[in-house]
Amino acid sequence: MSAPKERIIETFPSSRLTPTLVEVPSSARYDMRVPARVYADEELWKQISRDRTLAQLVNVSTMPGITGAAYAMPDAHEGYGFPVGGVAAFRASDGVISPGGVGYDINCGVRLLAASVQAAELGHARLEGIVHDLSRAIPSGTGQGSHLRFSDEDFERVLAEGCRYLAEKGLATPEDLATIEAGGALPQADPKNVSERAKQRGRGQLGSIGSGNHFVEVQKVDKVFDLHAAETLGLREGQITILVHTGSRGLGHQVCTDYVRAMDAVMARHGIHLPDRELACAPFSSPEGQKYFGAMCAAANFAFSNRQAITYAAREVFRRALGNRGNLRLVYDVAHNMAKLEDHGGEPLVVHRKGATRAFGPSHPETPRAYREVGQPVLIPGSMGTASYVLVGTDEGLGLSFGSTCHGAGRAMSRTAAKKVQKGHEVRKALEDKGIVVRCASAGELAEEAPHAYKDVDRVVDVVHQAGIARKVARLVPLGVIKG
Repeated sequence: MSAPKERIIETFPSSRLTPTLVEVPSSARYDMRVPARVYADEELWKQISRDRTLAQLVNVSTMPGITGAAYAMPDAHEGYGFPVGGVAAFRASDGVISPGGVGYDINCGVRLLAASVQAAELGHARLEGIVHDLSRAIPSGTGQGSHLRFSDEDFERVLAEGCRYLAEKGLATPEDLATIEAGGALPQADPKNVSERAKQRGRGQLGSIGSGNHFVEVQKVDKVFDLHAAETLGLREGQITILVHTGSRGLGHQVCTDYVRAMDAVMARHGIHLPDRELACAPFSSPEGQKYFGAMCAAANFAFSNRQAITYAAREVFRRALGNRGNLRLVYDVAHNMAKLEDHGGEPLVVHRKGATRAFGPSHPETPRAYREVGQPVLIPGSMGTASYVLVGTDEGLGLSFGSTCHGAGRAMSRTAAKKVQKGHEVRKALEDKGIVVRCASAGELAEEAPHAYKDVDRVVDVVHQAGIARKVARLVPLGVIKG
């Protein structure tokens, strides 16, 4: 048997524009239409350069209708077609839309709930009981379904109307809708463009976490960096919070699978030739582009609703444990796998954020009214057992990254490599030794998601703060973790 071929990582000329920004000029390769820019300090740049992240970002820069630059955030790593942590904007008039630029977990996102109690009021025994009850109330793991049951008609309305329909069903409040990106409902959703196979995969999963890096985490506010912004968001040191990280489950995965195949089959007909077939795309204005956009928006509505159903279950748990003091207020819900039609400088653009978070500033009309003084909340989960962050977007970020920032710590090693470093039971013990309550049925999942598998979230957040694309507000630390 011949030895496996050595993996060659393509290199490109680059220059550091600022302490937090590196650029590969559009002259670096004959087919680039715009520069490729990476937000990273020296250490993160070294990590990002170890895999195919930069090559994938350069490939994105060759796509029809791209404008400005192709961006990678400091948590970027190699993905499918587009790098995870990638941002690219395409003109709606003559640009494309790409399933690979959104990812398989459409509208994977993060939701922050703030409790009315302090961590010091709970004590370890009560905390352990709450985490255990949450793990029973919120299904997790591969293929695990929800405790909620929806008729076929209900399910179609979830895809079409998102959280607005859940409010009608009593599972969401008007206050919730005001603090969810897009109000928890993308109006361009078209359930007719979602295949029956996708609907079958998602129908029983509303209100469940799934597996991989998805979780529900009980946390406390460990440190406040910006007192005014924290007060505006209703956060204070020592406060209990809940962070929910999940997306569109099997439904979104199937939508991406369906449309990668569909677009790969029609690219040549549209005169599109790209260096990587994983970038499969179609003109946004084409029938194929519009069908995918409608299906993607429907999957996004499902994901918003999924996190809302989890919120309803978490509220029931806290009410049982704490009675009238068990209120959970929704601070914000924001996506980090989405293609959105947005106005930038008077031009409609299809902004792809794959593993990147929307971060609009105080003056943007889509920033919730309650947060106009400080900016749209940005939620950055860390790796399991490490800190997470609350930030706010900036007005300057619109010109720096199309109003986008990082989405997490970002993987530093593959899941296979992570399992070789530390076994699941060792990860569990390390977390419990820190006083963190862990509920996870799979030792393999714990090993894959161990802190050493990820970049340093503190460093990642410092880069976006220094770059001016988001500002630090508060640091959250985990008290209890629920995973698939």
